Amino acid sequence: MSFGPRSLSENERRAWLRLARTENVGPATFAALLARYGDIGEALAAAPRLAKRGGGALRTPSDAEAAAEIEALAARGGRIVAVVEPDFPPGLAALDPPPPLIAVIGHAALLRRDMIAIVGARNASALGLKFASRLAADLGGAGLVVVSGMARGIDASAHDGALGTGTCAVLAGGPDVVYPPENDKLYDAITARGIVVSEMPLGMAPLPRHFPRRNRIISGLARGVVVIEAAERSGSLITANYALEQGREVFAVPGSPLDPRAKGGNRLIREGAALIESAEDVLAVLRPILGASFAEPERKSGDTPPVPDAKALEAEADRVRAAVEEKLSPAPIEIDELIRQIGAPAGAVLIVLLELELAGRIERQPGGRVCWR
Repeated sequence: MSFGPRSLSENERRAWLRLARTENVGPATFAALLARYGDIGEALAAAPRLAKRGGGALRTPSDAEAAAEIEALAARGGRIVAVVEPDFPPGLAALDPPPPLIAVIGHAALLRRDMIAIVGARNASALGLKFASRLAADLGGAGLVVVSGMARGIDASAHDGALGTGTCAVLAGGPDVVYPPENDKLYDAITARGIVVSEMPLGMAPLPRHFPRRNRIISGLARGVVVIEAAERSGSLITANYALEQGREVFAVPGSPLDPRAKGGNRLIREGAALIESAEDVLAVLRPILGASFAEPERKSGDTPPVPDAKALEAEADRVRAAVEEKLSPAPIEIDELIRQIGAPAGAVLIVLLELELAGRIERQPGGRVCWR
């Protein structure tokens, strides 16, 4: 989504929010719609029609509902920031695709500063908690904003250690939903002295499927991710994997091989993550890139949004629809491979996939893959 920085009018902001809150519209679908139509109003109007062509129905929030969410967020001292706006975090803007918008509560100026993510076990050891707090304080003292997910354990200790220098909490639920509930005082402190970020609407309780999206935002905001005590297959390792995909640095604190909480971090070190024992270890790696632009990841040809040419491409899409549906299965397939197997123009295949996704019949998987729901 390569639109120059600009401020949105209030009408545009409501339209952006309506499309982002539309059922079955995730970041990739949003980017494809906006790239195809070039105008948020046209994309918003086209989405239900495309879903119908894909065999489903689509509900779009009303203008009044969008206005109500913006007003309720403002009453809490927050606002909606879209990817095209100057205040949108540069790390998130460089993602492919970026989140179309985020809700923020607190000091938005922190989003323009360099960030470092600190994540780890919820059931962390006393030493792990102490190290997380000290590391966050030291990195904050060096000018970095500490970002984490406000979970219990390492996340909470990292936020607490960085309250005096700047911290950012990325929530899996709505920006007003404190999870876990015991972090209510920490939440109040962060909204007063730091910033809270969320992709989700106000009042939405966090669901399991929201946490990977939250983790992608955490790593996307930051120059690097520090993992402190993470078991195998933990959410912290998901964040580290996103960091690797996004071209961010990954750091890990070593631990005892007898402690299950150390297995994930130790494996990251074996696979090339930087072993760290202090803030200086992190800063030694990051100093050359602090203040530099974020590099955008290379885009696969199959992930390229459709080029606008509505009638001709839709006619071609009708011709290849049956072939696309025949090739899809519950097992994910790379979009590039799907296009190669069908032997049809990429734009036509991508339109069919867009229609099926809006209809709720397929879902996107990491790595530019798609499958039947």
